[in-house]
Amino acid sequence: MSGHSKWAGIKHKKAKVDAQRGRVFTKIIREITVAARVGGGDLGGNPRLRTAVLAAKAVNMPADNIDRAIKKGTGELEGVSYEEITYEGYGPGGVAVLVEVVTDNKNRIVGEIRKLFSRHAGNLGEAGCVAFLFEKKGYIQVDASKVDEEKLMSIALEAGAEDMQREESLFAVTTVPRDFERVRDAIVKGGIQPLSAEITMHPKSTVKLEGKPAEQMIRLMEELEEHDDVQHVYANFDIPEEIMAAMTA
Repeated sequence: MSGHSKWAGIKHKKAKVDAQRGRVFTKIIREITVAARVGGGDLGGNPRLRTAVLAAKAVNMPADNIDRAIKKGTGELEGVSYEEITYEGYGPGGVAVLVEVVTDNKNRIVGEIRKLFSRHAGNLGEAGCVAFLFEKKGYIQVDASKVDEEKLMSIALEAGAEDMQREESLFAVTTVPRDFERVRDAIVKGGIQPLSAEITMHPKSTVKLEGKPAEQMIRLMEELEEHDDVQHVYANFDIPEEIMAAMTA
């Protein structure tokens, strides 16, 4: 199992806990605001906004919060001006790391991100240094215990999915970005509720880590994702399942 797949499962579990503390709300509200600013407030014509609103509903965000975030993005309500930035760097063992940020202070955030990398045996790099090691994909996770494998595969492939793999207790469906919504909607219409569905940056290759570098990498991922301004973190590590499970328990 790749580090990407295992970490995606861990993030889903952590999101339930984070939602209780409001952290997930904060990140999703920023995503909704930026998506509305960039593509407009019409859900029908803005795929990014549709995906963000679905994520908000998945964590039971009140409809009023969603509506206010959209209106702040479109300028109907006054709000903070956010900027999107992607940072690239290297983690322990030369692992490639992409960090997507939405911030109201780019001068502050770059120093904070650099400090997190340095604290865990990594370093912030130049723009373009690792982006070529990833490709954008639609990624849908389904609880394997609640669905028939053949049924899910039939629905996903007929709707245009690229692939479906068993990953421990999950089925992972991958798509090209343009087919993501169609595949996700087909799965839902088939009576199957995904655990998560997102556009992600999937690594083209992975770097195996064990021992101290593996521990440092997991700590780096955790601290980056806990930062309020960080929306997404992608990395191409491959850490043994038992090590990752023990450290993230």
